[in-house]
Amino acid sequence: MKIVSWNVNGIRAVVKKEFFEAIGELNPDILCLQETKAQDAEAEEALSPMGGYHAHFNSADKKGYSGTALLSKATPLKVSNDMGKAVHDAEGRIQCAEYPDFYLVNVYVPNSGQQLDRLDYRKQWDADFLAYLKDLETTKPVIACGDFNVAHRPIDLKNDTSNYNKTAGYTQIEIDGMDHFIAAGFVDTFRQLHPDEVAYTYWSYRFKARERNTGWRIDYFLVSESLLAKVRKATIYSAVYGSDHCPVGLEVDL
Repeated sequence: MKIVSWNVNGIRAVVKKEFFEAIGELNPDILCLQETKAQDAEAEEALSPMGGYHAHFNSADKKGYSGTALLSKATPLKVSNDMGKAVHDAEGRIQCAEYPDFYLVNVYVPNSGQQLDRLDYRKQWDADFLAYLKDLETTKPVIACGDFNVAHRPIDLKNDTSNYNKTAGYTQIEIDGMDHFIAAGFVDTFRQLHPDEVAYTYWSYRFKARERNTGWRIDYFLVSESLLAKVRKATIYSAVYGSDHCPVGLEVDL
């Protein structure tokens, strides 16, 4: 099974940038999208040229903001949105698709803000999201993918020293949040298979960051430890354009 995750930074914009060609080449069994910036009907219309997938959407109450979409060749047993906490559930950030042998969670984790004004909220989100994943895991193994909005280690961003505790995505609070996921038994598949590889998934549109490869690795596939032996490949598709993020992929025997 091949799963692809991609923060598209606006679904209506990305479909005009060879999106369908890229997805056709990647040919995922399941496609998870984040930051659709569209209401359900708008996202459905934008993705309507894609055949062969069952599509599910979760949009934010605020129009043009956040949002997720999950497209699956096989029909999931069930798809549910959000984590069941009102404080978190208005921004369309979580989808959970249940399959016979696992749960797949598509997530767009909140950004802590340019002035770190949402950092306290982010800390609470991370704790609540981890509890949500662990609750799912009592029933079946979990694959969680998406934009986690954190570079976990210095290897995961170009300029670690200048960004540490100053820039959203690389504060100690956010790093601690990812530490807690790992300590709770979720495995960062890319880093597990590529322990020393410098690779990024996000580049600012400013300062020719992608041209210079001044990037961050903030898009992940985390899996329950019980699934690790079934993981075959974890890939960053850095040659795919259309967004300020590139897609990431997981191939797993399921």
